[in-house]
Amino acid sequence: MRTLKSAAGSPSALRTADVARRAGYSVQQVRNLERDGVLPPATRTASGYRMYGEIHLRSALAYRALAVATGPVEAKRIVRAAHEDPLAEVLALIDAAHARLDRERTDLGLAKEAAAAISAEPVEDARPSDALTVSELATALGVRPSTLRHWDAEGLAVPDRVPPRETRRYSPAQTRDARMVHQLRSAGYRIDQLRSLMPGLRRENGSEEIEAALATRDESIATRSRALLDATAALSAVLAAAEG
Repeated sequence: MRTLKSAAGSPSALRTADVARRAGYSVQQVRNLERDGVLPPATRTASGYRMYGEIHLRSALAYRALAVATGPVEAKRIVRAAHEDPLAEVLALIDAAHARLDRERTDLGLAKEAAAAISAEPVEDARPSDALTVSELATALGVRPSTLRHWDAEGLAVPDRVPPRETRRYSPAQTRDARMVHQLRSAGYRIDQLRSLMPGLRRENGSEEIEAALATRDESIATRSRALLDATAALSAVLAAAEG
C-alpha cells in the first residue's frame, strides 16, 4: 500500500463538506466513499472531525468520472487499486477499460452495417420453403436454439407454429427480426430495451428507428469514452499525490 501524507495541519486540509462540494457529492456520499476504500482513510482532529487532503478530492473526482465510464463497481476497484496496488496493475485496469469501450465501438460499427443491410433486404414474395427451423436459424446466426426460444418468449422474434406438433418455423420476415435482434444484442442492447424497440423496427420506417437507436448507443459510448479520459487525468493526479 502506498504511504499517504496526513491531511491534518496541511494548508490544503479539507473538511468533509469541502470535498463534497468540490466533487459534486453529498457529505454522506463522501463518507461512504471513504468507507468503501475509494478515498484513503481520513485523518482526525483532536475533536474527532475528519480532515481530507488533495488526494481525497482527486480520488473522489476520479471515481465520479470512472463511474460514468465503467460503472460504479469497476470504478471502485480501479480507484482502490490506485491506493493499494502496484502501478502496473492500475495501468492494466485502465487499459482494460479502454479496450472494452473499443470493442463496444467496433461491435456497434458492425451492427450499423448489418442493420442497414438487413433493413434493405426484401421479404415480400416469401415462399413456405423459405422458412427456417429453430436449428437452421440458430446455426445461421451462430447462437443456441435456446437463445431463439428465449427471444420468442420475450416477443422479439416470434416464429410461426406449424401443426401438428406446433414446430417453430421462421418466415423471411421473422428471420430478419431474429437477425436484427442478434445484431442489436451484439451492440450491447438489453432484452428489456429490445422489447420496446422491436415493434418500431417492423414498421415501414423501421430502418430510421434502428438508425436512431444505434445513434443513441453511439452517443453513450462517446460519453463514457470522454468520462474515461477525464478519469485518467484525475487518476494520474491521485497517483502523483500518493507518490509525492
